[in-house]
Amino acid sequence: MVVLCRDCGAEYQDDATVRCRHCGSPRVVRHAELSTLAIAHVDCDAFYASIEKRDNPSLIDAPLIIGGGARGVVSTACYIARQFGVRSAMPMFKARELCPDAVIIKPDLNKYVAASRQIRSLMDQLTPMVEPLSIDEAFLDLSGTTALHRASPAASLARLARRVEQDVGVTISVGLSHNKFLAKMASDLDKPRGFAMIGRAETIDFLATQPVEQIFGVGKVFADTLHRDGFVTIGDLQRAGDEALMRRYGETGMRLARLSRGEDARPVSPDGEMKTVSSETTFNSDLRSFNELSTELLALSERLAERLKAKAVVGDTVTLKLKSSGFRLRTRARHLMMPTQLANVIYEHGASLLAREIDGTAFRLIGIGLSGLTTADGSDPVDLVEPEVARRAAAERAIDKVRARFGNTAVIRGKLYERTKARAAAQEAKKTDKDSNDDHSPR
Repeated sequence: MVVLCRDCGAEYQDDATVRCRHCGSPRVVRHAELSTLAIAHVDCDAFYASIEKRDNPSLIDAPLIIGGGARGVVSTACYIARQFGVRSAMPMFKARELCPDAVIIKPDLNKYVAASRQIRSLMDQLTPMVEPLSIDEAFLDLSGTTALHRASPAASLARLARRVEQDVGVTISVGLSHNKFLAKMASDLDKPRGFAMIGRAETIDFLATQPVEQIFGVGKVFADTLHRDGFVTIGDLQRAGDEALMRRYGETGMRLARLSRGEDARPVSPDGEMKTVSSETTFNSDLRSFNELSTELLALSERLAERLKAKAVVGDTVTLKLKSSGFRLRTRARHLMMPTQLANVIYEHGASLLAREIDGTAFRLIGIGLSGLTTADGSDPVDLVEPEVARRAAAERAIDKVRARFGNTAVIRGKLYERTKARAAAQEAKKTDKDSNDDHSPR
């Protein structure tokens, strides 16, 4: 059995090791295929919450929720808060009920993106085959890197985990296997700060005991269908056989059959790292009017454009997202003649889609996204379409330069300026009211 020490990086043969024979650490992993598995899934542990605790050590032992707003949702909860039942995407009011003593912090995406880039840089030093899935997780293919790093993929990943912890100040969990499906499953086995492997020889037996929900793409509705049909574990699918599953579920049945055996031919694809970039917000109170909703849409479009420019990408499809007070979701999309990354272009198309949805419905959420992403070549192709668009594009780039030098509040569009003033006035009134109450409180 091959043994790897996650703390000192030592690798050696030993069947009985409990602590590392070199440094005495109890953080050793052993596996017969440790030296040959090369497909990894790396997932940061409670990423947003971990960064906030890194920056404020007084929060280390506190239940922490990243989210905000009376009507918002939980972005991330630390593992302490999770013990109370708090989960990502849970409504904030429910999270507060479950964990009334939690510290709640609004997300600071700029800070999280900076940390994500640090981690990505460390991943790129291991292999060019990195496929990010989100801001805090990625697949890596370390095939053929043993000679380069003079270490097995497992040892290189253990070194990555140590460097992320030391240099970035957060922890990661690593899943290592022979394909993406199993690597993703492995990364969830030992969180937080985990390191788990699923080898070829154990694949069938391991999967047989897992619930069908562990298969990616099997959501709650489909899982309920599978349960009604007698498929509760992945082993149930294995025993059913390919033909029976195909007759019952068509092409989906064939996919279930393959995954039930741990077969996944998808390569780790650096070129497929981004499909959509989007931004959304949940309101403190429902909005109905076009003016109010479009003002929020403009702010989101600027935020979205800033992210697109930072990533040096353009997109050709604008998607508007609206959620009503009754939680009914509407999505509307428009394909652009030319790809763009400009806030003005994104906003105009989003606002055009929005105008058609103003029918008296009260909305609690609005979002805007751009898909069909490709690498930008330094200029927005839409500039070439007509002089007026080119003029506004030039004006936006001039604004970008001013903001880069003096901050995002250096230039505020007129539509957003009124919103900024109103919010500042509301904050001042709130502060004045608090001061007045303090003055009249009993001493």
